Amino acid sequence: MFIACEDAKKLVKNNNAQLVDVRTPEEYESSKIQQAINLPLQELDRLAAQLDSSRPVVVFCRSGQRSQMAKQMLVSMGFAEVYNLGPYMAWHQCPDL
Repeated sequence: MFIACEDAKKLVKNNNAQLVDVRTPEEYESSKIQQAINLPLQELDRLAAQLDSSRPVVVFCRSGQRSQMAKQMLVSMGFAEVYNLGPYMAWHQCPDL
């Protein structure tokens, strides 16, 4: 299940959530969201240490499939609050807060 765009933006703005793009570096460079960091799914097990497990995490990708896998991985690593935005285009479907 995907988190609503408005809720994701509230988490980033009000709760200091980490916005994580799990697409490839090439996909990230071609259409990045300014606040997002790129931690590709295939390297997430190694790169997750860059995240603060005490803060919420919002993950996204191209379609929502890789971000769902990323969510499951992060939860299994001990991240308590992980949300799947789904496709990166969802970020643009609601106004900025």
